[in-house]
This record gives sequence, C-alpha cells and structure tokens, in this order.
Amino acid sequence: MKTDTKKYNKWIVILSIAIPLVVAILFGVKIDAQLPVFLPPIYATINAITALILVIAVWAIKNKKIKLHENLMKTAIGFSALFLILYVAYHTTSDSTKFGGEGSIKYIYYVILISHILLSIAVIPFVLITFVRGITNNIELHKKIARITFPLWFYVAVSGVIVYLMISPYY
Repeated sequence: MKTDTKKYNKWIVILSIAIPLVVAILFGVKIDAQLPVFLPPIYATINAITALILVIAVWAIKNKKIKLHENLMKTAIGFSALFLILYVAYHTTSDSTKFGGEGSIKYIYYVILISHILLSIAVIPFVLITFVRGITNNIELHKKIARITFPLWFYVAVSGVIVYLMISPYY
C-alpha cells in the first residue's frame, strides 16, 4: 500500500537547505579543542565504505533482495550522516589544509574538489526523495529517481576519497 509522500516533502526541503547552510556556518566556527584522533583518513574511509555499500545495494535490488537493499540504503545514509558529523568536527577544530601540488595536478585536484562539493550539496534532496519513495512503497518513482541518485551519490563518495588521497601528503 502506497503512503502519501507529500507529508515528507517539507522535511526534504528543510534538510536540503539546512544541512549545507549549517555546514557552511560551522566552517566559520573554530573551536579550540584537540581531537583525540586525526579524522580525515577516518571520514575518507567512511566515504569509501559508503561507495561500496551503494554498489552492493544496487546488486541486491537487481537480484530482488529487497530487504537487503533497504538495509544497505539505510546503512549508506547512516554512514553519510556519520561522515558529515566527523567532517564538521574536524573542520571546526582544525585549520584547512592547502593543496600543495603544482602544475596540471593542481587543476585536476580543484576540478574534483569543486565538483565534489557542489554535488555533495545537490545530492541531498535526491537521496531524501529516493529514500522516501522507497519507504512509502512508491516503487516506480523510486526507481526513476534512483537512476539519477545512484551515480551522483557514488561520485560524491568516491571523489571524497580521491580528494583525501590527493591532499593527504600536505597534512
């Protein structure tokens, strides 16, 4: 039985605006605290795991393992939320690291970084809409938007790892 997705629309809009706005505001906040661990390799690993979960979730649904797919997608959302928390924690307690590469690699880095940042904002409503359509059993519309959401989300997860690997020598 399909549940009305309209009751979720307000939350999708609020979260799609609030998450990037709060992250942007928190980037301007500096907390004088020493974190017990160095977070960038941890949240890069979380991004890699998220990418892997997304691939397995696609495999699961193509093999009609619906409950596994649902659990994997909930896990991917949880990992993305954990990533965001750790990312904000790091950037509110540490200075940003400048990329030290020169020449063409510098331009490649910035293209990947900027596309990663822009798509990480753009993917939020896609993930939320796709999730809501899934949990409300609106399967045809879920499939339709998932075809867009998956490559965007996968790119964001993988490009986050690439950005980390490219900047890691300069920490």
